[in-house]
Amino acid sequence: MARIPFNTVFTQYPDGSLEPRRKVKVGGVEFGPGVRFSKGVAFAGIDFTLFIGRDFDAQEENGVLVINGIYQ
Repeated sequence: MARIPFNTVFTQYPDGSLEPRRKVKVGGVEFGPGVRFSKGVAFAGIDFTLFIGRDFDAQEENGVLVINGIYQ
């Protein structure tokens, strides 16, 4: 597993919305580029807008970044 910076996984737009830069999987939910979301939208119970600037504990599996945890 590796420590991955937030801004290498997500693009943050001026309106505060986020979009993954690549395919991401969290808690069995997979999403990727083209999925733009804002505060209040949760994937597998995680609202990523609450963790902007934090690092992820993640690993690569078959071209998908699997997020296992979020560093404080």
